[in-house]
Amino acid sequence: PPLKIKGGQQLKGIHYDLPVASAQVKSCVLLAGLYAQGDTCVTEPAPTRDHTERMLKGLGYDVRVNNNQMCLTGGGELTATEIQVPSDISSSAFFMVAAAIAPQADVTLTGVNVNPTRTGVIDILKLMGANLTLSNEREIGGELLADIRIQSSELKGIHIPESLVPLAIDEFPAVFIAASCAQGETILTGARELRVKESDRIQVMADGLTILGIENEVLEDGIKIQGGVFQKPTAIIKSHHDHRISMSFAVASLRCEHAIEI
Repeated sequence: PPLKIKGGQQLKGIHYDLPVASAQVKSCVLLAGLYAQGDTCVTEPAPTRDHTERMLKGLGYDVRVNNNQMCLTGGGELTATEIQVPSDISSSAFFMVAAAIAPQADVTLTGVNVNPTRTGVIDILKLMGANLTLSNEREIGGELLADIRIQSSELKGIHIPESLVPLAIDEFPAVFIAASCAQGETILTGARELRVKESDRIQVMADGLTILGIENEVLEDGIKIQGGVFQKPTAIIKSHHDHRISMSFAVASLRCEHAIEI
């Protein structure tokens, strides 16, 4: 830093292979491609959220999708339309985990975006034995919505399939709290991207869980968490100014008999 960009230059379309699955990078390249000469294509190593592609199609722009490659031709026109933004599944994840671990809980979240590229957290919680159901599924503006009901659950530890990692990458801090309340061990691998979010979410969550007495082992690309009982905190939990860390340990307080200071 600082990064300087000189505007006013003619962009040229490129074919870009993403080194790691990242919807943000994919979206940046595709949006730049709108104003580039020729075709712009992005190939991703694993599926990532496709909100940008759906939005562009909703605005009348031709986006060609072939398996793991997205292409568009620059110089087209966007058509104004009305867009309804559904409830965010990442924000909903905290309440899903909260209901799953809290005693006698029964929570329904309405109008949540259940885009297939975002439902990894639902799949993971179901694999862990969460009492979770979807209803009133519908499509609005190219996005899929549903009402999600989740009740108190007896969770079990699992080895999280790596195929679900990019579909739940932002929800893992909340999943770590669910794993802490589960019977047995939960193992996450293939999630190196968590180390370069707003914080190193693997290490920061591990530090917080250790403060709460939860056994864990940090891996290069993931973590092992042994389910247990939250103990009296031995220190203040540091969020590192990461909202998902703060929210996750706020959810943990539902199962801790002692005050948690974040």
